[in-house]
Amino acid sequence: MGTQTQNESYMPKQNDRPVHEVRIGSCKAAVWKNETSNGIRYNVTFSRIYKDKDDDQWKSTSSFGGQADLLALAKVADVTHSWICEQNQDKDAEPQD
Repeated sequence: MGTQTQNESYMPKQNDRPVHEVRIGSCKAAVWKNETSNGIRYNVTFSRIYKDKDDDQWKSTSSFGGQADLLALAKVADVTHSWICEQNQDKDAEPQD
């Protein structure tokens, strides 16, 4: 039986879907909701989509390059951060029993 690294513990299951996605250009963030004993935690995976020249299929990578990719990635991260903060504010605003 193999050991699980810290990063693997945050990876979504195959059939799970992100609760939110943000896309700007070819950069995308997927937000995953994890319910823990300490409450809800959001984890984010970032990817860049591209069309493979060999088989003409859309694929994704976690590698980013060039000024355009990095700026889009920063904007995606900013919008994603704002969305997560909004979710946490909504949770805090709910009436307590």
